[in-house]
This record gives sequence, C-alpha cells and structure tokens, in this order.
Amino acid sequence: MALKSKKYPLLFLAPALAFISVFLLIPLGRTIYYSLTAWYNFSPTKKFIGLQNYINMLEDPILRIALRNTGILIVFALIFQIGIATLLAICVDCVRHGFKIFRTVYFFPVVISATAIGLMFSLIYKYDYGLLNNILASMGRERQVWLTARSAIYCVAVPTVWQHVGFYFIVVLTGIANISEDIYESATLDGITPWKKAVYITLPMLKPILVSNVVLVVSQSFRVFDMVYVVTGGGPRHESELLSSYMYSKAFADYNTGFASAIAIVMIIMGILLTGVLRFLMSKIQGDD
Repeated sequence: MALKSKKYPLLFLAPALAFISVFLLIPLGRTIYYSLTAWYNFSPTKKFIGLQNYINMLEDPILRIALRNTGILIVFALIFQIGIATLLAICVDCVRHGFKIFRTVYFFPVVISATAIGLMFSLIYKYDYGLLNNILASMGRERQVWLTARSAIYCVAVPTVWQHVGFYFIVVLTGIANISEDIYESATLDGITPWKKAVYITLPMLKPILVSNVVLVVSQSFRVFDMVYVVTGGGPRHESELLSSYMYSKAFADYNTGFASAIAIVMIIMGILLTGVLRFLMSKIQGDD
C-alpha cells in the first residue's frame, strides 16, 4: 500500500537532515560569525568587527602567495591528474592480459595516507641523503637543493598528483567500460586506427565523466593540507603556503581564529564559484558538440 502521508518521507529524511545540520550547516554558520569577529587564543570573548578580517586579507602578502599557490596546484592537478589518468585508462583498456594488475598498481597510492606519501617525498628531496641527490651523485653530478622558494610548490604538487591519479584512472576506466562495444566494432570494420579510436570515439564519449572529474579535482585541490604540511611546512619563507595550510597556521600557530575563519569562508566561496564556472564551461562545450 502506497504511503500517502507526508510524515513518512520526513521521518526517513530526519536522520540525514539532522546529520547535515549538526556537522555542516551549524558549523558553517558559526564559522561565518567567527569570521566577522576579532577572536584570539580561542578565548571565550569575541569582538564583532564586521568585514575587517576580509579587508585585512586584501593587505596580507602571505595570503596572496597562498592564493597563487592554490591556483597553481589546481591547474597542475587539472592538467596532470586528469590527463595522466585518462591516458593510462585508454592504454590499459587496450590490454588483454594482466588487466587487474595494472588497475591495482595504479590505484594503490590512493589507499596510502597523504602523510605517509608526504614523508616519503620529503625524504626523497633531502639534500644529504635524498633519493634524487643520490641518483645525481651516482652519475657524477652535483647535488641540488630541491626545496627552494621557487620550486617548493611544485615539489608539493608532484606527490599530490601521484597520489590521486589512480582514483581518476579508475573513474575514467569505468566510463570506458560503459561505452557500447558495437561502436568500437563498427569503427574497427571501417579500418579505424587505435589512435583515431581514442580521439574520435573514446574521448567524446567520456565527456560527462571528464566534467565530473574536473569538479572533483578542483574541490580536492582546496582540501590539500597534510601534503604541504609534511613536505615543506609551508616554507621556505611561506613560498609553498596554500590557503588550507595558511588557515591552519593562522588558527593554531598565530591563534588568530577570526582571521582563519575568514580564510575558510573565502575558500568555500572560491570553491563553489570555480566549480560552477567550470561546470558551465564544460556543459557549453558539450552543447556545442
């Protein structure tokens, strides 16, 4: 018998609504309020100052560095995470033997904690006993300082990309598996080459998957914290700070929680706007096709 009463849908929705309210909406509302206050040292007193924290952000040179680095990381992730994942998925789809081995190997970094990967790469970058410098020394080359002010953000981006490529690889591979075999068989009968099959059939059919991956990459890039914290600590001279790491530094090192809350709100707004713009642009590209 159909349940026509409205109380039953509300009853089933109540746990989810309560969970979202307690762990998302209420904390978000409190963070917005904290961003409008001068709150230091987690003291019980908070002074309402309006938009002053946001005004101070415009004059903060370290915040500009963190904003620039976050943008670099997003672009780096969009190009290499999605690009490498798509390339690997197309190549592995052509493999007829050992398919599961490739899938397991590429996905393995995803299950490792970012802290462990960050520690591993921080050891790789070490000057005295790091893997990279040991390789250079074995070739008779001079050791290099890898974590410089100019290169630090890229030294963070490399392990970040490496860790998450496997996730997007699995997503793209699943999308390829859902493409009808009849399309490929017809193209094969027409004498299509593997390169043209990938460019003219596989990639166009994967556009909805790639749009979803773009949104996931952008949102994930805003959440990167532990990698930069372990590999560089935001240094040298704050040159590898991200918005997330700088927010942590202001909250738990400088104890300026009001300012840190303002950074959190800006991150949320930027994430929503950027993903919205990218979804719109990708939908326009799909519509044009």
